[in-house]
Amino acid sequence: MLVPLTVVGVSLLVSLVLELLPGNVADIIVAESGGFNTGLTKESVESDLGLDKNVFARWGEWLGNVAQGDFGHYFRGGRSVGDELEHRLPVTLQLSAMALVLSLIIAIPIGVISAIRQDSVTDYVSRSSAIFMLAAPSFWLGVMFFVLVGTYSPSLLPPVVYHDVWEDPWLNFKHMWAPALILAFALAGSVMRLTRSQMLEVLRQDYVRTAWSKGLKERVIVTRHAVRNAFIPVLSLIGVQINLLISGSIVLEVIFGLPGIGRMLYNDIQTREYLAVQATLLVIAAIIIIINFIVDIAYSVLDPRIRYN
Repeated sequence: MLVPLTVVGVSLLVSLVLELLPGNVADIIVAESGGFNTGLTKESVESDLGLDKNVFARWGEWLGNVAQGDFGHYFRGGRSVGDELEHRLPVTLQLSAMALVLSLIIAIPIGVISAIRQDSVTDYVSRSSAIFMLAAPSFWLGVMFFVLVGTYSPSLLPPVVYHDVWEDPWLNFKHMWAPALILAFALAGSVMRLTRSQMLEVLRQDYVRTAWSKGLKERVIVTRHAVRNAFIPVLSLIGVQINLLISGSIVLEVIFGLPGIGRMLYNDIQTREYLAVQATLLVIAAIIIIINFIVDIAYSVLDPRIRYN
């Protein structure tokens, strides 16, 4: 019940925030047409586009259309916002999924090893790496990738033209691996630190000491007893930080030229395409809320003691 109400509340908040931005698409249309030289005025354009209505009336009308599956059309060009989202959303979802998988591949093993080898050289190196991952902004890493790779290994640069994964998987991978790895860094740093701390806490529990006293192998103790119990808080963190993957993809899609919804959102904000911005943020909010809902349900899979009524 709270999921649809939250999505509706987010859409209203976005509409109110967009209203605070200086200027609107009518200013751009008038400027591009030559302004008063053509007899076109901002007021006439706003009236034609329905922008002369108050923000609540426009939001209510748009939300009613969304409920019927119509996200509206671009003020300039008349393209369907829904069709544009349908074309671009798979790119962002692929980038986020690759980044999530890479972050877990990096963070979980290193966090576990760092915990079971506490205060060793491996532990210090992994902790330092996690701090660097958290501190380095994705836009800086993206720029440094092009500077360093472009200078020393140009063959690793992504192709100029984006190729869909179904069209050419190899060229798609060449375009996606770098932004996915960069996007994975921030999430990997926080997951690595939490995995280490949770593993240290679990390894001090009585049932783990009992397992050691029984002579069980370290691999069995870690994989069967420690990791599963330590992963529940880590799963919570992943659910909360999914928004990092979505927000981080906006910057990286612009830097790497990926035709995802992040780049779409960036362009639409610049051109004040309010309907497209509202629709994009509504979809992003819905994705984040649904993923967090799935994470909550996944708790009961990891720990049978957790049940939802």
